[in-house]
Amino acid sequence: MTRTTLALAAALGSAFLLIAALVFQYGFGMAPCALCIWQRWPHLAAVVLGGLALAAPALPVLLAGAAAAATSGGIGVYHTGVERGWFDGPSACSGGGGVTGQSIDDLLNFEQSFQVVRCDEVPWEMLGLSMASWNAAASFALAGVWLIAAARR
Repeated sequence: MTRTTLALAAALGSAFLLIAALVFQYGFGMAPCALCIWQRWPHLAAVVLGGLALAAPALPVLLAGAAAAATSGGIGVYHTGVERGWFDGPSACSGGGGVTGQSIDDLLNFEQSFQVVRCDEVPWEMLGLSMASWNAAASFALAGVWLIAAARR
């Protein structure tokens, strides 16, 4: 396989993961938490880099694609650790969120209340792994495909 073909495969893998996340969100009503959203941005970057690689599969583009996929994988590992209680998660979605910066009126305005999707709860799992865990595994595999593309001449 050529550099371009491998880069395209890796970018399509990231696109697939993004589409799957959106299907879970909009098709099955599983609202994402903050860490879920954070995992999506590097995949979007990888898709864009895949487009750039079609035009010019230069080494910096391929390494940036690997870094983007690995970044999503790293966030997925962190998210898995938050879900399993290994790490403290962001206070905004893992409990412990304070009320600093909010006025009394804001705190008493029940009409604007909303439900925070917790980062430390697992809404779905398969074979004992959460969505964050699956994303981490897939993201690191895609980073490997990017690196294989970078190693090709």
